[in-house]
Amino acid sequence: MDSNNNNYYSPSSTSSTPHPTTTTTTTTNTTDPVQSWWETVSKARSRILSLSSIIPSHPSSSSFSLSSLADSDRPAISFLSSPDAYSLISSSLSSPVSGSGSDPLCQWLYDTYLSSDPNLRLIVLSFLPLLSGIYLSRIHSSDSSSAPSLAGFEAVLLAIYSSEVKSRAGKPVVVQIPHLSNPSLYHTPRNKPHKSQVQAPSTGVLSSPLEPQIAIKSTKRPVIVGVALDCYFKHISQMPSWSKVELCRFAAAWAGQDCACQDKFDEFDDADYFLEGRNVMISNNGIEENSGISESEPKGVRIPLPWEILQPLLRILGHCLLGPMNTQDAKDAASVAVRRLYARGSHDLVPQAILATRSLIQLDKRTRETAKATAANTSSNANTPAKAKKPEILLVSK
Repeated sequence: MDSNNNNYYSPSSTSSTPHPTTTTTTTTNTTDPVQSWWETVSKARSRILSLSSIIPSHPSSSSFSLSSLADSDRPAISFLSSPDAYSLISSSLSSPVSGSGSDPLCQWLYDTYLSSDPNLRLIVLSFLPLLSGIYLSRIHSSDSSSAPSLAGFEAVLLAIYSSEVKSRAGKPVVVQIPHLSNPSLYHTPRNKPHKSQVQAPSTGVLSSPLEPQIAIKSTKRPVIVGVALDCYFKHISQMPSWSKVELCRFAAAWAGQDCACQDKFDEFDDADYFLEGRNVMISNNGIEENSGISESEPKGVRIPLPWEILQPLLRILGHCLLGPMNTQDAKDAASVAVRRLYARGSHDLVPQAILATRSLIQLDKRTRETAKATAANTSSNANTPAKAKKPEILLVSK
């Protein structure tokens, strides 16, 4: 579905948020830190209150309202960490008529991302998994020809993409690959090279220079969505757990239907992976995952997974699997997703996908085995009776 740029929002069309350049200038001229903090809080409250006029509170959560978040000392952070706020926005984004050019919620997300407040931008990024999941699923669904316009979703994706284009300033994203013949912090080569034989590190290109885009054409869609996912990954440590679980669920759905290949690495273990809707039980470790997200929400459909989308997606799943601060829900959802992607890569014969997902699966298995052994040792130590201590004898000199 290609869209012309007439459907996209203008920063000054309906927004009360000033243009980022104007905001930056105002902040620079402000010398009083208290005044600067108050301006930031006031802008965040204004954005949240404007959202409350677009989306009324859900009848089932009468005790929650967006205006209560606006009254806090840190409105944007309070919003980001509120599961009720996420559920409220998710319900609206999941509506069958959402995502059009006239969708006020998409307009709000677009304008909010253009603000200079990084915490407000984090709010928009936290909804990227759901937004991109619904967008790609509708684009590639069988009845996509009769689907409504998705210009609103595309405007938000383009706002994130354009911000990254400006940030990279026309330069590629590269990584230095050291030569294995040179000693490093992790290894010492058998034959120590002479100074004249030291090999210079090679340069690998992770992402080519980005070109500005004014519309999402079918040929540019993977790049634009992939860049947006990469932006999400850069801030993933600040994303709430329910946002990460949402992305893992969509990643599993994008990979396709269940296949025996996904359990290849578990067939010789006592691990059983059962997928029931969105609940996952890993019996050998006694771990159960329940994302707590309503079963009525769409999980997505099988979609094409070019490397532009798959590469940042695997980085996100790697964080969800191995991040020490992640919830068990996120780890279990990522565990299912990465096995689905391994099966998809095996069927599609994509070497990069196979190697990356195999590595993540092995790391996941080792982490769970270590956690199981640690839990068993802890339980064993707790059941071992402690020796009775001898009474202390205090010597008092006369």
